[in-house]
Amino acid sequence: MKAKLKFAVVGCGHIGKRHIKVISEDSNAELIAVCDINENITSQLKNKYPDIEIFDDYAHMLKMSDFDIISVCTPHGLHSEMSIRAARAGKHILVEKPMALDSSESLKMISEAKNNGVRLFVVKQNRYNKPIMLTSKALSEKRLGKVFMVQCNVMWNRHNEYYAQSSWRGKKETEGGVLHTQVSHFLDLLVWWFGELKQAKTIAETLNHQIEIEDCGVSALKFDTGVIGSLFWTTCVYNYNYEGSITIIGEKGTIKIGGKYLNEIEFWDVQSYPLPTDIEFEDTPNNYGSYQGSSSNHDKLINELIHQVIQDRKGVVEGEEGLLSIKAIEKIYNGIDE
Repeated sequence: MKAKLKFAVVGCGHIGKRHIKVISEDSNAELIAVCDINENITSQLKNKYPDIEIFDDYAHMLKMSDFDIISVCTPHGLHSEMSIRAARAGKHILVEKPMALDSSESLKMISEAKNNGVRLFVVKQNRYNKPIMLTSKALSEKRLGKVFMVQCNVMWNRHNEYYAQSSWRGKKETEGGVLHTQVSHFLDLLVWWFGELKQAKTIAETLNHQIEIEDCGVSALKFDTGVIGSLFWTTCVYNYNYEGSITIIGEKGTIKIGGKYLNEIEFWDVQSYPLPTDIEFEDTPNNYGSYQGSSSNHDKLINELIHQVIQDRKGVVEGEEGLLSIKAIEKIYNGIDE
């Protein structure tokens, strides 16, 4: 590798700090600049990383700072606008999930990146979990034969304090819904494995929080490969996260990826294809103190992205593939039974 890839990060909350830490520790990356409207956060980061530039104005950073790629880690409702502005400034983009709040905004992002000769990447770090990689290999090699059904459960806890911590959470205009925040990575895996979501019949309610978005939902799904399935999601689990799982039922095998964060193989019965016995499952969640989120494998994703950009190859999810999970979210919400 001839040169380091220069990064900037906009939005320095929980997930932004995770990006900053990973970038600063990668030998093939250089953290150039960070941007946040909270001066306390940027001053703390300057103390920790004295060589970085700090900004409180995104447009000014795009104009004045010399970096190759921007990590967009702002609230969901800003992802599209900030990604488009970065593309017009000639910067590659790594945008956190969800890519955008709807498919029309996602398509604008894809178009602007293409028109300005830059690449648009979407964070899908759960693809690097060991249980996910093992299952992906089994599916790609057709070890399960014809897949009949899939069941996905996201049974997590988010206290009212979680929604009170940030003004954008719990609001349709700025967060979208639980599918955008807690379930986005799970839906990415489903459409990656089983194709575009073609049909959804949904019931969703707000039962336990004073918020605009839902906190409970169930949906019956059908994918364009013919696989049928169910999605059960909630942020109402008492006290702490219970389960994040995907169960696949096929002609020649059954697999359940479970744990709280898709970090364990709970069941593996595949014809003539036993689960390797020498694998250590060390995938851990992002720990934000008062709550935990999806896999912390941003280091694997960003390292792969760096090589991908410098070597001009494929690997990390890009815009058009990221669009599929946004379309799935829309399909599920549009399938709500009034």
